[in-house]
Amino acid sequence: MSKRVLVGAVVWVLATVGAFLLDPILGSAVLVFGGALVAVAHLAGSWGEGSTFEERELDRARRRKTKYEANAGKRAKDRERWEAAKARKARRTDRRSA
Repeated sequence: MSKRVLVGAVVWVLATVGAFLLDPILGSAVLVFGGALVAVAHLAGSWGEGSTFEERELDRARRRKTKYEANAGKRAKDRERWEAAKARKARRTDRRSA
């Protein structure tokens, strides 16, 4: 947790206690809305630290390349089957036309 959020949380707790001493309804409002503000401040503190679009795309490209290389044998086997089937079909059409 950042120092700024920690200071905000301490101020929120003190304000909540003070508001409860004055009026329970006011204290409840400060408790709810102040808690929401502290939570938003905490979540927003690391907002810009995420990866960029380019970094995510490079990572995806690396994963796709790894998957592509892992399936190279299967693709070669499928290509051989397809070429064999194509050759069989060509022989059949040659026999029919002859």
